[in-house]
Amino acid sequence: MGQLSGGRSRRTGAARRIYLELREQIGAGIYAPGDRLPSSRALAEELGVSRTTVTAAFDQLVSEGYVISHQGSASIVSDMAGSITRHSRQAEHRVEWPMSDYAARLMELPIHYAERRPELEFDFRYGDIAAADFPTLLWRRAMNAALLRRRDSLSYEHPAGSAALKQQLQGYLWRVRGIRCDTDQIVVVSGSQQALDLCARVLVDRGDRVIVEEPCYAMARNVMVAAGAEIVPVSCDNAGLLVEDLPQQGRSALAYVTPSHQFPLGGVLPQSRRDALLQWAHAVGAYIIEDDYDGEYRYDVKPIPPLFQADHGRVIYVGTISKTLSPALRLGYLVVPRPLIDVFTRCKQIADRHSPSLEQEALAILLDAGSYERHVRKMRRSNAERRAALIAALKSSFGERIAIVGTSAGLHVVVWFREIGAQHQEHLIEAARVAAIGIYPVSPLYLERKPDHAGIVLGYASLTPDELRRGAEKLAAVVCTSIEF
Repeated sequence: MGQLSGGRSRRTGAARRIYLELREQIGAGIYAPGDRLPSSRALAEELGVSRTTVTAAFDQLVSEGYVISHQGSASIVSDMAGSITRHSRQAEHRVEWPMSDYAARLMELPIHYAERRPELEFDFRYGDIAAADFPTLLWRRAMNAALLRRRDSLSYEHPAGSAALKQQLQGYLWRVRGIRCDTDQIVVVSGSQQALDLCARVLVDRGDRVIVEEPCYAMARNVMVAAGAEIVPVSCDNAGLLVEDLPQQGRSALAYVTPSHQFPLGGVLPQSRRDALLQWAHAVGAYIIEDDYDGEYRYDVKPIPPLFQADHGRVIYVGTISKTLSPALRLGYLVVPRPLIDVFTRCKQIADRHSPSLEQEALAILLDAGSYERHVRKMRRSNAERRAALIAALKSSFGERIAIVGTSAGLHVVVWFREIGAQHQEHLIEAARVAAIGIYPVSPLYLERKPDHAGIVLGYASLTPDELRRGAEKLAAVVCTSIEF
């Protein structure tokens, strides 16, 4: 059975302690319905108590329906134990224990857990990339090289990241994105989500006004809501944020934007709007978070220089390798204005000391050898093929009944159904799920101005061109049979 943990009240008898531990282990699935419990004699010997004490604990479990016991045979976990435990847990969840304001705000937010759905034949979930695209051999060699490097001791590293990785990132950002910065302006983080969380911790107080795009990446918006910010959504068109709609009166702490590829609609913010956005930030005293979440993927447009390149004082640049290598590696980076270097470094140290060291060294090795950039170019070609296959299949299957936007960059497109109202969207998604197709609505990414028509975000980086073609054809058949155009 394993040793029972302590920590129960001294006033609680040994039999009750054993009963509570066994009930908890049944609830956790350590003992499943139909499993045998240890004999009372064996358990008594293991725990150093009398057999009578163990028998009393078993009797309580039997009386509550967790266990079935017959004279002369082993005690068996009952088939009803699972439902009894669930009911007990639901009752516990109804108890209102004290929690912080931060925790209370978190509990009000919608859940966004990226769980795998193996029952789906075609899963168009955005953010996923193909496991087959991961450069396993290159990464293994780099990790082995990092492991074999001689170290005098194993210790905590600098919270802002590996010096070798920051030096390589400095060169990479200059070559690829035109960003000129010093290495001490780079803070290595555990993915872009932590980058956003650090920004909220450092720059947002409860009640501060934070500007977000409408629609917006939900996890970025949620970070600011959890921090207690007043969220001000500003609409986007097919070129990105409508800068003229930014609030001109009062102070704003932050503006969160995706100017290189607006998420999810795909607009690329033109230079005139970029200039106006920077002027606004200086006028109202706001910092701008520039999330360059998929900046490596450009197909039909030339990349426009990042906002950070134009203004080192008000822009915080966020980059990640989640879309080029793997989100599982949990590596990203911030480039921060000089006055914020120390506070972001301290905040990172408080959050988790530092990001994983071996992975940082391995990435530095790939960057130094040029392997990372070669891999990115390969992924750009592969994803361009996937994109072309999906767009062609959607046009062939749906014709003029849909509008496809956000096709010039990134790893997803948005599909609007011209003849399906927003009120039918959930029915559409459920019908697709029944047909083993995973599609995801765009409406949760809007805060206030919900769209009138059904729209879905289709990620294509985790499927093959053939799967994308077949998936689009099957989706069209589902739509035709389940929705009246």
